[in-house]
Amino acid sequence: MSKNFLRSLRAVCAGLFLMSFCATAFAQDPFRKLGRGVANALTGWVELPKNIYSTSKESNAFAGMTLGLAKGAGMSIVRTGAGIYEIVTFPFPLPENYKPVLEPEYVF
Repeated sequence: MSKNFLRSLRAVCAGLFLMSFCATAFAQDPFRKLGRGVANALTGWVELPKNIYSTSKESNAFAGMTLGLAKGAGMSIVRTGAGIYEIVTFPFPLPENYKPVLEPEYVF
């Protein structure tokens, strides 16, 4: 067998090995729920500047600094609270099948 064939065979095997994780990468399980909870608890504050920016972009700067600020403050509390909830309840399939409490799952 030639060296090129062996390299190609190794590359195909490595690709198949990596693709075998794709199905489980999006599956919901307790540890994904825990990771999501930690991420949301730590990054919930990012909702504040995110909502100010998006409201400013959709409307105007005044709306961003008023309505966006209010939405961001509220969503910061909600996302941080959801993160804490998911950390505490990660061993239990609540909601059904460990689905996220918030959509989108993460602030980004």
